[in-house]
Amino acid sequence: MPTPKPKAPKSPEEPDFDTRLARLEALVGELEEGGLGLESAIERYREGVSLLAGARDQLAGYRKQVEELTRGAQDALKPYPGDPDLSEGDSA
Repeated sequence: MPTPKPKAPKSPEEPDFDTRLARLEALVGELEEGGLGLESAIERYREGVSLLAGARDQLAGYRKQVEELTRGAQDALKPYPGDPDLSEGDSA
């Protein structure tokens, strides 16, 4: 079973998923409260869109990791040809 390749370390400026999510929630709260000027609201919206895109990319990467790990686990559980623990009538 191939081992997953280690990911390159994130740049120090790149927030992790939980940090992105917390910031998105804060931005939504600010926008829902109102009281922001147009420019400030647009800037927060722009930041939110950027954070959302990054979070989606991170989720896609996590999904791929889970799929690879699951596939590896399933492959590890398959009996090998000639397994003496299998009876003649069993097939994988």
